[in-house]
Amino acid sequence: MEKKLTLEEIQNFEGKYPKQLWYLFLVEMWERFCFYGMRGVLAIFMVDQLFLSDQEANLKYGAIQAFVYAFTFVGGIFADKVLGFKQSLTFGAILMIAGNGLIAIDPHQYFYFGIALTIIGTGFFKPNISSMVGDLYKEGDSRRDAGFGIFYSGINIGALLGGALCVWLGKQYSWNLAFLAASLVMVIGIIIFLLTKKHLGPIGNSPLLHLPKSKKVTREVLVYVVALLSIPLIFLMVNNTNYTDIFMYLVGPAALLYFLYQFLREKDKKVRQQLTAALILILFSILFFAIFEQAGGSLALFANNNLHHNLAFITIDPNVVNNGANSMFVIIFSPLLGLLWLALAKRKIEPNTVVKFGLGFVLLAVAYYIFYSTRFFANEEGETSLEVFTVAYLAVTLGELCLSPIGLSMITKLSPRHLGGMMMGLWFLASAYGQYVAGLLGAGMSSPDENASLLDKLLAYTDGYHQLAIYALVAGVAIIILSPLVKKLMHGVN
Repeated sequence: MEKKLTLEEIQNFEGKYPKQLWYLFLVEMWERFCFYGMRGVLAIFMVDQLFLSDQEANLKYGAIQAFVYAFTFVGGIFADKVLGFKQSLTFGAILMIAGNGLIAIDPHQYFYFGIALTIIGTGFFKPNISSMVGDLYKEGDSRRDAGFGIFYSGINIGALLGGALCVWLGKQYSWNLAFLAASLVMVIGIIIFLLTKKHLGPIGNSPLLHLPKSKKVTREVLVYVVALLSIPLIFLMVNNTNYTDIFMYLVGPAALLYFLYQFLREKDKKVRQQLTAALILILFSILFFAIFEQAGGSLALFANNNLHHNLAFITIDPNVVNNGANSMFVIIFSPLLGLLWLALAKRKIEPNTVVKFGLGFVLLAVAYYIFYSTRFFANEEGETSLEVFTVAYLAVTLGELCLSPIGLSMITKLSPRHLGGMMMGLWFLASAYGQYVAGLLGAGMSSPDENASLLDKLLAYTDGYHQLAIYALVAGVAIIILSPLVKKLMHGVN
């Protein structure tokens, strides 16, 4: 009989990275292919195939993405309390495969039904794999940040492939093939997970293993039933964004009340202060993601209409650049930025986590000022430089690398183990609100006149990008000013 792997054996690994990190990164890589492939085509598909206006497409895009991230909070709680990370991830992957497969059969007829399935599936899948990466390390293990850096950089290979391939398949060949590709890669991902999950030992097991089997199964089945019964509700809210508004007004306060309930139950003052620090950074991240996530909405439509097809010496679809540049730059610059932090650390001048958050906002401000500046390179028809647009994405990526992978690691370090799924879900819920606000911002930039010229659209979008640059800069300066206070609450966590 094969000996079961213990948590201590996993965490006492030799070298820089545990072998389980590579298994999890392969699984997440294919999920990112699916997610970014879908994200990149949503707004374009809704405008070109469902004949929505730019404003409607931005609102629906924001609603869809908001629900994806909102359900990560719910999925995180169910994983913490009932399913465990492994079962939650498997269930989520099955729903994502089914949702994308349904859209692939008939993208026009089944689009919103398939989207409802993928929203719930991603909610059960997304928060749990990051939590399992955190569990590979003991508390205080200095190798954790490096592990999350590799995890974050590696999974962007999937985002790059999916972002480019699904747009190319949809626009050049068939939307059925684009959605089918997103479904098939999730099949690959879940097969890899099922073959390698034994190497995770107790990590991600159900928290109900101590219960009689009948009670455990009853609670698990109840979770599955509730998830499936919510499909019509998600379908309704995505179709009518007025219902989305009501949902977002309710779920955020409810999540904060649940956080407060768990917070007040904590007796350890240090833990409570660390949770406070995490919450401050989570709240700031809402604005970051509201600006950053224009990529799938307003920037996708801007790329579709207002950019030349020439990048340096090649001809390329601007939407492939819009959906793939960020991931490509992450792959290239994530290791380089890691080396920069190490070099600064040796000289004892590395900025702390909170200051890095602030720098992320400042770089995002630079990026959106560059997006704004594309108006100065436009011709009379309203088409502008793809090269300048790409440079802006370099700045976007550097800002993201200062915040997002560090944020994932920070949440696992500041959260007590029994609240890991909830706090990871809260991090993604902040992303949900960022996505929701991103849709509102994108809709606000869109010209209300469906017959507006490309030049009018260019001016409207770039005016919006200029405003976003100002918001990001103000937030970045505010975080840097507050950094000593937040750092104190973190009690030595870096």
